[in-house]
Amino acid sequence: MRRRDLFLGAATASTLSAQPTRRNIVYILCDDHRFNMFGCLGHPWLKTPNLDKLRAGGALFQNAFVTTSLCSPSRASILTGQYMHAHGVKDNFTPLPQSLATFPELLQKSGYRTGFLGKWHMGGDSDEPRPGFDHWISFRGQGEYWDPEMNFNGKRRKVTGYVTDLLTDEAKTFIQASASKPFLLYLSHKAVHAPFQPHPRHKHIYALDAIPWPKSMMYKEEYYDQLPEWVKRRRFSRHGVDGAMGQTATVDEYYRGYCRCLQAVDESVGQVMDELKKHGLLENTLIVYMGDNGYLWGEHGLVDKRSMHEPSLRVPLLAHCPSLFPAGTTVDKMALNLDIAPTFLDVAGVPAPKSMQGSSLLPLLQGKTAGWRKDFLYEYEWEQDYPYTPTLTGLRTETHSLCQSWGVWDKNELYDLRTDPDQMNNLLSGISIRHRGRIGTLIKDQALAKMVEGMQDRMAEILKTTGGDPRYSGKGSEGDKFAM
Repeated sequence: MRRRDLFLGAATASTLSAQPTRRNIVYILCDDHRFNMFGCLGHPWLKTPNLDKLRAGGALFQNAFVTTSLCSPSRASILTGQYMHAHGVKDNFTPLPQSLATFPELLQKSGYRTGFLGKWHMGGDSDEPRPGFDHWISFRGQGEYWDPEMNFNGKRRKVTGYVTDLLTDEAKTFIQASASKPFLLYLSHKAVHAPFQPHPRHKHIYALDAIPWPKSMMYKEEYYDQLPEWVKRRRFSRHGVDGAMGQTATVDEYYRGYCRCLQAVDESVGQVMDELKKHGLLENTLIVYMGDNGYLWGEHGLVDKRSMHEPSLRVPLLAHCPSLFPAGTTVDKMALNLDIAPTFLDVAGVPAPKSMQGSSLLPLLQGKTAGWRKDFLYEYEWEQDYPYTPTLTGLRTETHSLCQSWGVWDKNELYDLRTDPDQMNNLLSGISIRHRGRIGTLIKDQALAKMVEGMQDRMAEILKTTGGDPRYSGKGSEGDKFAM
């Protein structure tokens, strides 16, 4: 018997009467949605009325993060509740191992009707139905904004229309067909992935609005002198402001295209909420809206994600369920992509398997914060397609961010986020690492050296307890001998 089947069997044997109401679950995942791109979160001109409504009637996790800021690894972590090194999906081509337990499979086994609509993006170009879903509509790879070919439960056909609207219509149909029993709807939008193609109804909005570029975007030698060389070099690549994803348009227009694509996603959220309300399901349905990773818009001269800088690993995370928690709830504790699977299982009354390394967010939504995490591990693995960003590992605490690069002779990064939220002052700017990261021995400031070594110790602990290689903490391991 496979490991996954053991988990499914355990879930089936569980007593579901602990939760008298088996709430419906609607999970809306937006691609590359930056954490603060909302009208209600202070953007100077972006309008997101439906997302604002979702936040006003529910909860905002204002410190939500991904443990890997890349599409497929993050999506695998969402499904399995595991770090990247544990589930093994380290790039955008590797399929999710079917031996791993996922929340859709566990919910399906416990009696939920499950549906997946949209971008899967694990396993290269395959759009074949995956385990755990009764209803499946997807497309190959990134898909197309217009007139996509879609796989409807194993049969492909070309569909006419705009992909965000098409997925929204399918979501409403699924809700209508599933209203008589508990259901999970996983709505996974293609938007707002580049190259941006907004619907004509949004094509000309925001044309005169000034882009709120960050102060770290301007090229200054004295600023780049304190950063790793790979950050400076990436500025001129596809993932930098002077490369801008190979677009011929200006980077200003590139930014506006992103905002215009987001409008259809916002409308989709409103339509899904209206459909739930129409069937009397809004009160007891847990709606969770999230981005699969963050997005850099000019910080350090970068665009896209694939780094440990704050806009890359922070994500929007909203939840709405009036019967579970009050409107206007704000959670300031760290929430991770690892927590999504345990949360959905908790809400359904299904035990989370021990393989899941995250925790249910339900206690936080109900004001119970005792014993919650104070840090997490970040990891990114070098990609052949985009070689200018090296392998990275780091630790994000409540106050500091430490990022270490591998396979290059370069500087590491440490920021005190209390005094330097924009990450303009690298506390490790004068140190280049030649060996395996014995950085503590190279820091003259004893207090700083002690803090860095403590963060590396914590990284080693997380790696060791979650099936990773503790040497990626930078501490090495007992008995290591370093060549001179």
